[in-house]
Amino acid sequence: MNRELWNECIKFHGHHCPGLAIGFKACEAAMEKMNLKFSSDEEIVCVTENDACGVDAVQVITGCTLGKGNLVYRSTGKMAFSFFNRENGDSVRVVLKQLKGEMSREGKEKYILESPVEEIFDIKKPKFKAPKTARLFNTVICEKCGEGAPEHKIRICNGKKLCLDCFEGYTRGW
Repeated sequence: MNRELWNECIKFHGHHCPGLAIGFKACEAAMEKMNLKFSSDEEIVCVTENDACGVDAVQVITGCTLGKGNLVYRSTGKMAFSFFNRENGDSVRVVLKQLKGEMSREGKEKYILESPVEEIFDIKKPKFKAPKTARLFNTVICEKCGEGAPEHKIRICNGKKLCLDCFEGYTRGW
């Protein structure tokens, strides 16, 4: 285990915890299995299926971030991370196994960090393809609140361009 990198993750996240350890260990597994280096642009992509603590480790270790568009949130709630290398097409999916037995918070963190990867994760291929590279969209001004939003997030309602905050969705009342 790279203690220096673990400490960088703790510094970024604000504290150490089992969730951060999960992301740290998942990244460690993916980086090793795919022979990955830190992503300076969008060459590496991580699709995270959770919005928990471990995602902070993904950003520190892999260089995948929301801002660059190579950290994508897929809301399944699973403790799963899929990594894609756009340069060679390689991919891996790292899914947390059910942890065995009751453990304290500290015990769980220690167990995750010190266990062999295969003991705590299922390693497989993703069943979906790598997301497309980040796109840039024109800004459209909402005709109700006056704030700008990217054109793919604008809705037309009664002939007016509305942002998602101002758009009142259509319901049938069933």
